[in-house]
Amino acid sequence: MPDKLTRFGVSIPENLISKYDQLISNKGYKSRSEAFRDIIRNELAEQHQGDDKNISFGTLTIIYDHHHSNVSEMLMNVQHDFFSSIISNTHLHVDHHNCLEVLILKDTNRKIREIADRIISIKGVKYGKLVSAVTGSEFS
Repeated sequence: MPDKLTRFGVSIPENLISKYDQLISNKGYKSRSEAFRDIIRNELAEQHQGDDKNISFGTLTIIYDHHHSNVSEMLMNVQHDFFSSIISNTHLHVDHHNCLEVLILKDTNRKIREIADRIISIKGVKYGKLVSAVTGSEFS
């Protein structure tokens, strides 16, 4: 059963609410309330991800030149070192030199950041971006 909704008022300058209304319209929200609930959920998710012990998910996207020295071997070694945390990965040949990989991770926030840092710091990795996510069940 969903939680009981609570109504409350918020005082916001007119120019700020006008920009907020435009933003939520552009994003397709049906109401200010749903957009505001998402803002709160996002803040709570950020806080959750700040706790190193919490279990989270992450996607790590990297681009690397597979012709560069032994980058492919080094990437494979790190992935094998953390096989229990890597749920899945996808590999795409971008062009003759470059590959794109996306790894899906599940572990503690600390471990996910450790894996991302190890992979992104490998010589030959040109780009790396970690995006963390939580289920939100703690604050839905």
